[in-house]
Amino acid sequence: MSLRPYREISRRKSRQIHVGSVAVGGDAPISVQTMTNTLTTDVKGTLEQIRRAADAGADIVRVSCPDEDSTAAFKAIAKESPVPLIADIHFHYKRGIEAALAGAACLRINPGNIGSHDRVKEVVKAAKDNGCSMRIGVNAGSLDKHLLDKYGEPCPEALVESALEHAKLLEDNDFFEFKIAVKASDVFLAVAAYQGLAKACDYPLHLGITEAGGLIGGTVKSSIGIGSLLWQGIGDTLRVSLSADVTEEVKVGFEMLKALDLRHRGVRIVSCPSCARQGFDVIKTVETLENRLSHIRAPVTLSILGCVVNGPGEARETMVGITGGGSDTHKVYIGGSPDHNVDGGTMVDHIVELVEKRAAEIEAAKKKEG
Repeated sequence: MSLRPYREISRRKSRQIHVGSVAVGGDAPISVQTMTNTLTTDVKGTLEQIRRAADAGADIVRVSCPDEDSTAAFKAIAKESPVPLIADIHFHYKRGIEAALAGAACLRINPGNIGSHDRVKEVVKAAKDNGCSMRIGVNAGSLDKHLLDKYGEPCPEALVESALEHAKLLEDNDFFEFKIAVKASDVFLAVAAYQGLAKACDYPLHLGITEAGGLIGGTVKSSIGIGSLLWQGIGDTLRVSLSADVTEEVKVGFEMLKALDLRHRGVRIVSCPSCARQGFDVIKTVETLENRLSHIRAPVTLSILGCVVNGPGEARETMVGITGGGSDTHKVYIGGSPDHNVDGGTMVDHIVELVEKRAAEIEAAKKKEG
């Protein structure tokens, strides 16, 4: 029996596929994706964006291939990319074949919108011959006409039926290395569709709330939708769709996973909103530490509390903690216990040093175990 059963998440059992070196589904960690927004023909700019996304933690990056010039550039991009790439394909089946030959680890397609069964068969053959997996991407905004006629509007049942129809096209070609997404900008619709699909098949599921909006609004919508599904154990990989820098998508994705204890990467900060009792400027301190500790990949927990009301209690649950005190003297906690004092002038540098030290210890222990 767990001491904290209310924290347990039982993940849906799905089959496992691979996107290059990244396992998706089964017992693999939930992977975080983003998508480039540079012109794919701008090889240098696209690679720079991919590298920034990878540095932020992205496991997989999607790149759009709308034309022949883009798939030609994709080959050079895939060769230099630090993470596996998904080629985003719409309508033209030849782009899928070209992307598979160019080094795509996965093809994002709608089998129903790339043409006849023979064309689907050609894309599947290219994927098989080149070790590509696929993602079926169903979107509420582009449902097939026969489903809109049948249901009258985009609804969970329509999205699930579309996904299963497209899955059958691949299954009929003896291809099973694929994952599925049923995205919508409406949180209620997306969540219900994913719940239905999770019951209807055992394929890995790619989570997302599409066209979610800007940084704040999109983060809120995505956290509600994706977060509620993750809490139910649904989802094997995710992309947070934001009208913001691609690194923000990655950061939000990891924050969701960290909040649910599904994956741990980087510093997880517990901090108060601040009030008149604060012994130092909490908001400024948190902002500074988030920036200065963004390079850390080890799972370190840090509490930053402005006073002693909740500070000691929160510090007990983190590896490093700071609680504001009087006369610009603040208490530092190590491993949950009060350890020493630090003055305000050196506090930030001191906390950075302590967190970096703890991160190095974690990384060293991990290497020793490996």
